[in-house]
Amino acid sequence: MAAISNDWKEPLAEEFKKPYYRKLYEAVRREYQTKTIYPGANDLFSAFELTPLHAVKVVILGQDPYHEPGQAHGLCFSVKPEITIPPSLENIYKELQDDLGLKIPNNGYLEKWAKQGVLLLNTVLTVRAHQANSHQGLGWENFTDAVIRILNAEDRPIVYMLWGRPAQQKGAVLDNPKQLVLKAPHPSPLSAYRGFFGCRHFSRANAFLAENGLSPIDWQIEDIVQGYV
Repeated sequence: MAAISNDWKEPLAEEFKKPYYRKLYEAVRREYQTKTIYPGANDLFSAFELTPLHAVKVVILGQDPYHEPGQAHGLCFSVKPEITIPPSLENIYKELQDDLGLKIPNNGYLEKWAKQGVLLLNTVLTVRAHQANSHQGLGWENFTDAVIRILNAEDRPIVYMLWGRPAQQKGAVLDNPKQLVLKAPHPSPLSAYRGFFGCRHFSRANAFLAENGLSPIDWQIEDIVQGYV
């Protein structure tokens, strides 16, 4: 399985030594050996590799990876360029259009956000094919709790977008006065109309970053020209 190699490695080092993580590692390794697991093992820690700790400006929390072929690649809500945009991401794009006037792109590949400092973190990092939430309870929750605590301890501005009750519960430890916590219903078609639409989290995040002397996020995902994927 992939390893974390950048500045996340040191603050997470203690987690890797804990009994729960050793059990988690062995369980996930067995799953990769015996079943179809998403994302691929090499993409397991993509969110951390693409968004080093020192670069994190915004955190978006998802639940667990997409569980159909070709979708998950280690960034919450994101899919590979050639994959149909999932419904929750369609709603995120609709809110971006209403909030910032952005064009809705023809793909759901969010790597551009990650490279600008948006940590696209699922609370559970793996899933069995076709079985949503199948790796809940293995131990990933403990690991991503540690990630949230590390971010909360950073002495600098960070914005958290907590969409839906699970993400908001995950953010219960967030109490850093230099950081901004934004909450809204989940962008799923089941709940987006209860307050995700109109939450204006993207403009609010950029305003907060600008107020604190940081460059805002360019949220516009560009169209991918067919044949150049």
